[in-house]
Amino acid sequence: MSLENLLLWFFAGGALLGGVLMLSARHPMRVALALIGSMLSLAGIYAVLGVHVIAVFQVLIYVGAVMVFMVYVIMLLDVRDPSFTRKYSHLLVPGLAIGLLLAAALAYAAVVTPGSQATDVATTAGTAFEVQPFSAEFLRHYWLHFELTSVLLLAAVVAAVAVIKGGRRNDG
Repeated sequence: MSLENLLLWFFAGGALLGGVLMLSARHPMRVALALIGSMLSLAGIYAVLGVHVIAVFQVLIYVGAVMVFMVYVIMLLDVRDPSFTRKYSHLLVPGLAIGLLLAAALAYAAVVTPGSQATDVATTAGTAFEVQPFSAEFLRHYWLHFELTSVLLLAAVVAAVAVIKGGRRNDG
């Protein structure tokens, strides 16, 4: 097994572990940290597959910018809320059951599918993606979607602040 395949399995395990931790954690800050770990693992997968620009976008946009907004909103939450005192979420058992069913289905598909062989990541990575065509397509077709998403994130933060302040005024 090559180093690329080992790294791919390592990062895939990290992403899976981050997903499980997001299901099992109860406190919002721990969930956000698990999401950051999962997003960094996805960036590692993208880097191993040779799409380094997407890996950098994953770190800069999702881990850097979006998670800063999410952590900022989490800091505005009332941490004295008694629902945060439980260690695990009530969704842990259904999430683990669905995860085990998904893992069983994937294992079954991998074993039963005839003629499927694992290919080496190094032979297929890094040849089909270049920065200039991606940038041209992104600016031509998707710039409005990107800007609307940033406005939506800003509106979500403003709404969260308004809800927090409204709740504090009602508390006295």
